[in-house]
Amino acid sequence: MTLISRIETFLVAPRWLFVRIETESGIVGWGEATCEGRSETVRTAVGQLSELLIGNDALRIEDHWQVMTKGSFYRGGPILASAVSGLDQALWDIAGKHFNTPVHQLLGGHVRDRIRMYGWVGGDEPNEVADQISAQLEVGLTAVKMNASGRMSPVASVAEIDGVVRRVAAAREVLGDHRDVAVDFHGRFSLANARRVAPLLEPYRPFFLEEPVVPENTHLLREFTSSTTTPVSTGERLYSRQEFLPALQAGIAVAQPDLSHAGGITEVRKIASLAEIYDVQLAPHCPLGPLALAACLQVGFATPNFLIQEQSIGIHYNKGAEVLDYVVDKSPLKFVDGHIERLTGPGLGIEIDEAVVRAADKRGHAWRGPVWRHSDGAFAEW
Repeated sequence: MTLISRIETFLVAPRWLFVRIETESGIVGWGEATCEGRSETVRTAVGQLSELLIGNDALRIEDHWQVMTKGSFYRGGPILASAVSGLDQALWDIAGKHFNTPVHQLLGGHVRDRIRMYGWVGGDEPNEVADQISAQLEVGLTAVKMNASGRMSPVASVAEIDGVVRRVAAAREVLGDHRDVAVDFHGRFSLANARRVAPLLEPYRPFFLEEPVVPENTHLLREFTSSTTTPVSTGERLYSRQEFLPALQAGIAVAQPDLSHAGGITEVRKIASLAEIYDVQLAPHCPLGPLALAACLQVGFATPNFLIQEQSIGIHYNKGAEVLDYVVDKSPLKFVDGHIERLTGPGLGIEIDEAVVRAADKRGHAWRGPVWRHSDGAFAEW
């Protein structure tokens, strides 16, 4: 048996939490348990869950997932799910290395040879949007995602609505007819605002409209999906099949679980299968680090209903470290005609630079999300 002997966590810039699992036979697996703004809390959860794993066979991945997610009376939520996610990724990495094969081969083999990638762009003004998109096109991407807005009033003004439309129009002008722009509402819109804006964006043919309502209002999703012809996506703040089911039933077109939040490779594969029943595509959320990205790609290579992959290589908000800073060989994650080609190395398919990670952990990070308020002082969703 491949017995687990040690589990460590590393809090590394800009805002990530890496997990390292070592076996008695010397195999090391890596995963990413990042929960943006709450990674220190997740670190504690990983420590508690480690009690269930150390001394046991690392290759019993499904059994470990069941015990970690259901072995306590109180279950679920982003903290526990993120802790499970990082550990689960690391266990799959160990399994791939044990059998000397990529994880996607253990998931049934590849169904595609490359995966289309997209990057996130900022910009409050149309000219800023255009400049940032142009930069993404220069590195070879053929698709981008942009925020629809910053803070939005509960009932938006004409100026707020027109600002959204102008930014998306600027994006379409740069991209032309053969490249794509997804528009992220980011849960900042009330249902009324989302329904009002969506028809105005239809002439610009967004790839999809993301998170039109906050996840706790998933019961309102059908009212939105039925009001627009644009594909609707959601899921970065949904953590299980059970939480995705109402969204799928509401008519979304794209499911976006995060492999560092939604139970890792094990659960996201099951979410993908459930989504397939509803003719829904998978596009995992991943503005995170190299391990989360590699895990997403391994799932993507083996998943028939996989659409496109988010990534944050070179993104402007990574302060203090870059995605590729923590890998020994950067070439497996390079873009080729807007895609990443099939990873062929064992496990997750990338090699982590352990010395760099350990040094980064000594510096640590204390990343926190912003607290936004409207002009009257009331709290605003970000």
